[in-house]
Amino acid sequence: MQRKLKIIAILFFCIISGYMAGSLTYLSQLPAEIRLTEFSTHSLHIGLPFSATLQETTAVSKVDDSRLGSLTLQTESSGTAQMTIGAFGLSFRRVTLDIVPEMEIIPLGHAIGVRINTDGVMVLGTGSFLGADGETYRPAQNLLHAGDLIMYADDTEITSKESLSDYVAASQGEIILRVNRGGSETKVTLVPQVAAKDDVRRIGAWIRDSTKGIGTLTFFNPATGEFGALGHGILDVDTKTLLSVKSGTIMPSSVLSVSKGVRGIPGELEGQVEASIIWGRIKINCANGIFGEIDSASASRFADLPRFPVASRSQIKEGRATILTNVSGTDVREYEIQIESVNVNAADETKGIVIRITDPELLKQTGGIVQGMSGSPILQDGRIIGAVTHVFVQDPTKGYAIFIEGMLKATEGVRRVEVV
Repeated sequence: MQRKLKIIAILFFCIISGYMAGSLTYLSQLPAEIRLTEFSTHSLHIGLPFSATLQETTAVSKVDDSRLGSLTLQTESSGTAQMTIGAFGLSFRRVTLDIVPEMEIIPLGHAIGVRINTDGVMVLGTGSFLGADGETYRPAQNLLHAGDLIMYADDTEITSKESLSDYVAASQGEIILRVNRGGSETKVTLVPQVAAKDDVRRIGAWIRDSTKGIGTLTFFNPATGEFGALGHGILDVDTKTLLSVKSGTIMPSSVLSVSKGVRGIPGELEGQVEASIIWGRIKINCANGIFGEIDSASASRFADLPRFPVASRSQIKEGRATILTNVSGTDVREYEIQIESVNVNAADETKGIVIRITDPELLKQTGGIVQGMSGSPILQDGRIIGAVTHVFVQDPTKGYAIFIEGMLKATEGVRRVEVV
């Protein structure tokens, strides 16, 4: 009997220890700063067996902490407050609550064409070529790497593929390339060689200076003139690295047809871009999307559309929601979806929300989420909560979405960037 009790006690201790370890891991992932909107109710999950204590403040108050592992807060005036989370008389985590005025933005859902010119030229890879003397040359091998951005050749700024090719062709000996590699400048010295096929000096590197594609315009902020789109960054198709923006534009696009998504094969919007019409200038390409300023003519076009308050991630819940998206012509329509899960502590903000397309008409047209729908804004309970980012390849009816908070935070850098 005593042996049985010992075994039970050990098992109980192991279960409690495992649970506590999981709870502490969850707690460690809780952001150090949580943004809440004023004059609203927010629900936070802090995990068992923890409870929260607020410093004395008039900005926010606890309404209910009776639900195990959960906390309901009521915000009042703007400001900040400190919240301590602990258990058994011990403090485990300190969180700053940032209470901000409610913001209203205009959700859009229009298909757009996107063009980005890189800051410098991007190296895709290196190779060999036959020289005029019959030798095989690899001047850039092991010196330049995929993802490098060539900014200068000696003291000449490199602004395009043509400017680099022209400089190399005119060179008479070694050249020094100044390269942005992972955010740090590196100098690379190499000697161009004359190629047999055209008698032109080359370095043996594949390069790119621009990219283009189609996506969806998420929102316009009439207070600042800024836009956000895509909900995820634009990666170079070959190097899988974020493209560094020198300049870029967004243009209206008309959806001509849809390749429906099926299990294992993502679908795709096929559109025609109005390249002569510029809706906005891109300033930032980051993990959470592309951001910039809407041109004045387009700003007046969007200004009269309905504005929606922005939801904090703590206000998003599982259940019914809708998306605005453009899958035929230039017609933006609202379609039913289901929020299946919300991970407020997601390490990757672009995958913080799991959604499922439930609208029969959209499923008939697209099969679910297809490439080009990235950036389609999501609405719930009269608020804009996020944007579509990725499709589940094995189930195109499902996909990920980013919190709108994450996209708006990225726009804070737009006014600090000067496009030249």
